[in-house]
Amino acid sequence: MSVKEWSPNKKLLVLFGVFLAAYFIPFQAPRVSGAINEAFLMLSEYAQQHVILCLIPAMFIAGAITVFLNQQAVMRYLGPDAKRLTAYGVASVSGAILAVCSCTVLPIFKGIYKKGAGLGPAIAFLYSGPAINILAIVLSAKVFGLKLGIARTVTAILFSVVIGWLMAQIFKKDDEKRAADARLFKAPLGEKPRTLGQTSIYMASMIGILVFANWANSRGGSPVWDAIYHAKWWITGGFAVVLAYTVIRWFNADDRMAWVVATRDFALQILPLLFGGVLVAGFLLGRPGHEALIPNSWVAGLVGGNSIFANLFASAAGALMYFATLTEIPIVQGLLGAGMGQGPALALLLAGPSLSLPSMLVIAGEIGWKKTLTYVGLVVALSTLAGLVFGAIA
Repeated sequence: MSVKEWSPNKKLLVLFGVFLAAYFIPFQAPRVSGAINEAFLMLSEYAQQHVILCLIPAMFIAGAITVFLNQQAVMRYLGPDAKRLTAYGVASVSGAILAVCSCTVLPIFKGIYKKGAGLGPAIAFLYSGPAINILAIVLSAKVFGLKLGIARTVTAILFSVVIGWLMAQIFKKDDEKRAADARLFKAPLGEKPRTLGQTSIYMASMIGILVFANWANSRGGSPVWDAIYHAKWWITGGFAVVLAYTVIRWFNADDRMAWVVATRDFALQILPLLFGGVLVAGFLLGRPGHEALIPNSWVAGLVGGNSIFANLFASAAGALMYFATLTEIPIVQGLLGAGMGQGPALALLLAGPSLSLPSMLVIAGEIGWKKTLTYVGLVVALSTLAGLVFGAIA
C-alpha cells in the first residue's frame, strides 16, 4: 500500500501548527488538562472494550470478503444494477443482524464496497448496522416508553433505505462509472477451490464470533436475551471451533496468507484514523458520564423543548460523539432527566449510534469527503426532521 509523501511545505505547516498549539493552549488550566486526560482515558477504554472483541473480528471478516467473496455475487445482490428491493433489503437486514457500533461496522463496509457493492446499498448497510440494534430497540421501548421505542425502530429502518437511495441518486454518475470499472475484473479461471456452502459456513462462523462475543446483557429486559448472554462464551467457542476447522481443512497456505495480509491492510488503513478520532472526541466531549472540554450542562441546556435548533443540535452532537453499543440509552436517559425534549431525544438516537467523528474519518478515507459530508448531512437533516415531527405529536 503506497503512501503519498508529504511535501516539505506541508511538513513545515504541520510543525507550525504544533508550535502554535504548544505555545497558546493553556495546558495548566483544569478544564484543558482534564480534557486531555479524558481523551486518553477514552482511548484506553476504547482499546480495552472494543478493539479485541469488535474491531479485530470485523477486520478478519472484511479481509475474507475482499479475498474470498465472489465479486459477481456481490454485484448481483448489492451492485448498482441489482433490483432495489433486493439490494436494500439485503443491506439493511444484514447490517441489522450484526448489531455493531459505528466503528466496528467500518471494516465490513469497506470490504463489500471494495468488492463492487453499489454506493446506495453499501451506505444502507453502513447506517443499519449501528442504528438498528434489536436489543437497543427493545431497551429503548422499556426505558423511554413504547412510543419512543416504536418511533426509533420504524424511523431507523426507513432511514437505512432512504439515506442509501438518496446517496445513490446524488452520486449516480460516479457509481455507474465505478460499476463499469468493476465489470472489467474477470472471475478467476479454473475450478473454484470451495463450494458456496463451504464459503458460507466459513463466513457465518466469523460473523457468529463477532455477534456473540459482543452480546450485551439486557439486565432483565429480556430473559431469553440474558440466557444467551450467560452462555455467550460457549456459543462463541463453538463458532471458533467451526472457523478453525474450515480454515485448516478448506484453505491452503496461500489462501490463509492472502486473508491475513488483507486483514493487516484494513488494520493499517482504519486504526490510525479511529484512534485519532477517539482522542479528539474524548478531548471535546469525554466519556459517557464524564466532562471534557465542552461542559455537559451546555449540551443538556441546548436540547430542551422541540425547536429546530434543539433537534438540529441533538442530531449534530450525536453524530460527532462516539457511542459504544447500547451506551446511547443511559446517555439519553440522563439528558431526558436534565430536561431534554422527546423530539431531540429521537434525533440523537437516530444520528448518534450510526455516526461518530472517528467513523467519519474512516468513511472519508474510502469514499472521499464529498460523499462523506453528504452522508453526514443526510443523517443529521433527516434525524432533525424526524425529531421535529415526533416532538410535535408525542
